[in-house]
Amino acid sequence: MRTVAVVGASNDRQKFGNKALRAFQAEGYRVIPVNPGEPLVEGLRAYASVLDVPESIDIATVYVQPDVALRLLPEFERKQIPEIWINPGADSDEVLADAKRRKLNVIAACSIVAIGRDPGAF
Repeated sequence: MRTVAVVGASNDRQKFGNKALRAFQAEGYRVIPVNPGEPLVEGLRAYASVLDVPESIDIATVYVQPDVALRLLPEFERKQIPEIWINPGADSDEVLADAKRRKLNVIAACSIVAIGRDPGAF
């Protein structure tokens, strides 16, 4: 089972960070919410940072503003996350350029759609 960290996970079911968490769960992924302001998201323990997650992470899917995403890239690099999805709204030219400079495997697209789910269904 692959482990996905939903960075920017939220308890607000209208937000894409919540929709992604539920979509990845529905597809059988082990989901870890990452949000420094939430102790629990959808009943799952949330971590303040990917660096706080005690296990390896296969995928990070990012649902934060571009300035926050830019600040998080060094953490993704340090955690050695092999696949990072920068979702619409989290991307910017600066984020993508810095990710490339760091040699991170970044995909700028909607991760919910990529796993075959419709965000509107969640």
